[in-house]
Amino acid sequence: MKDECLICGAPLKYLENDSEMECVLCHKKENSKTKCENGHYVCSECHTKGVDTIIGVCMGETSKNPIKILQKLMVLPFCHMHGPEHHIMVGSALLTAYKNSGGEIDLHKALVEMQSRGKKVPGGACGFWGACGAGVSTGMFVSIITGSTPLGNEAWGLSNQMTAKALEAIGKIGGPRCCKRDSYLAITEAVKFVKTHLGTEMELGEIKCIHSEFNNQCIGERCPFK
Repeated sequence: MKDECLICGAPLKYLENDSEMECVLCHKKENSKTKCENGHYVCSECHTKGVDTIIGVCMGETSKNPIKILQKLMVLPFCHMHGPEHHIMVGSALLTAYKNSGGEIDLHKALVEMQSRGKKVPGGACGFWGACGAGVSTGMFVSIITGSTPLGNEAWGLSNQMTAKALEAIGKIGGPRCCKRDSYLAITEAVKFVKTHLGTEMELGEIKCIHSEFNNQCIGERCPFK
């Protein structure tokens, strides 16, 4: 099934301006640019229901390969073809692989912080902000492991450089959006970046996409993971 709307499966529409929407699941009203062709709107909170299970999965994970960890998360019930859950999953997979590769962090505390930060990046940021949430998630990851704050020095710089590297890789491929492709690209850049700048080497093997048949906007042979 190549569904878009979580309610009826109809394609999504992106509006030019914010309009007040009411979530059909929780009835919360908020401004958004996104609804399906039949008028259904699902808020980010409802769209990512169940995303808190990421923490438990990651805490029990031993892999040093963030792509393998991400792929395990992608097949869980809370994860859809596209959606803001990827803004949390990318950083969470990286934190877990980093810890398993010898990175000195309190993983549970880091995953909780990743959830808090990732949830604040809305769906559609790739198109409306010019900053894909998967790419931003890598910057959050580096910020967490380096303890960066707005008053930081080297850590502040590394966090921003990481986001820039990920967004550059995503942007060079071009659109339309694919949360799977963008997540793979972001993690690939993060693995290289952390090895170079922080000296911790995570694993990264061949990446092969298994989601293309479910993506209405798949770019086919232009995708490096086809």
